[in-house]
Amino acid sequence: MLEIPEGKIKTLLEELDDVIASLTKPETVKDRKKFAELSKRQKYLSELSASYTNYVVACSDREAALELFSATNDESEKAALADEAESLKEKIEQLSEEIIERLVPPDPDDDKDVIVEIRGAEGGEESNLFAKDLYKMYNAFATKMGWKSELLMAQDSPMGGYDEVIFLLKGAAVWKYLKYEGGPHRVQRVPDTESQGRVHTSSATVSVLPEVDEVEVEIKDSDIEIDVYRSSGPGGQSVNTTDSAVRITHKPTGITVAMQDEKSQLQNRNKAMQVLRSRIYEAEKQRQADERAKQKRGQLKSGGRSDKVRTYNFKDNRVTDHRLGLTLHKLDKVLAGDIDEILEALITHGTKQQAKDS
Repeated sequence: MLEIPEGKIKTLLEELDDVIASLTKPETVKDRKKFAELSKRQKYLSELSASYTNYVVACSDREAALELFSATNDESEKAALADEAESLKEKIEQLSEEIIERLVPPDPDDDKDVIVEIRGAEGGEESNLFAKDLYKMYNAFATKMGWKSELLMAQDSPMGGYDEVIFLLKGAAVWKYLKYEGGPHRVQRVPDTESQGRVHTSSATVSVLPEVDEVEVEIKDSDIEIDVYRSSGPGGQSVNTTDSAVRITHKPTGITVAMQDEKSQLQNRNKAMQVLRSRIYEAEKQRQADERAKQKRGQLKSGGRSDKVRTYNFKDNRVTDHRLGLTLHKLDKVLAGDIDEILEALITHGTKQQAKDS
């Protein structure tokens, strides 16, 4: 059962009284912005108060049921009290999770659109084919969620996979659902190129970046270096007779983005800047997270990019998320976009970990 931080809740409930008092003051009513902010805060604190009150009542009722259970010798009454105590235990656990989730500050990026980058990694051409499978999986899930997908760049591999693919997903709460997808994804299957039916292990890397605009990340012209060159296809053959491909390097961070899918140099530059802003934004977020982690002892592993996040086993129709210890025997459905169960479990896991670390 999750431990409820009683002191923290007591402080917040005291704040609720102050917020309610402030909302009745004439100067607050006149200040529309302040009134809206305080009203939002009151709603949050009131919901927390209701959950905590229910939690306290459930704990008290369970304690009473257990005392009666110990005091009676009537077997039928004992059985009824045991059932009641067990039911209340489940209710307390549910309310504990609800309270912990309410105590975690919302991620300011949750409503952002995302840029997803997938690259073939270990395993040669098989890893590139798997990169394309992952691209299809995320797009199928996006369709299911009513999101829009825009392909920014795709570097085809010789057998029809992707050396690299970058795409934008736009819609409601895209970052909230996909922010834990970054990292190495491993596949175990018999490749089409395998003549003896042996299972190979390959991997592709996934990077998920919140999309940001020019206001959120300002990039000075003096901080970037732009190279232009001719676009190339699989095997390096030229697919364009003009220098339309663009490579932009952000000198302060060393981050480089190349785009060549569009025929226009300007379009490729705009797409490259779009991806560059997101990479710089995410790099700074990671730097800040690393700094916070150094100040904490015994911090749990976050399932970051250096950790293997998931294995897809074709022989057993099995997918395992290693951060959750969750295994599902429906790989075919997962690759068809049925990843809700995994993503929702990751969101819950992430919230609990944040609450524990805070």
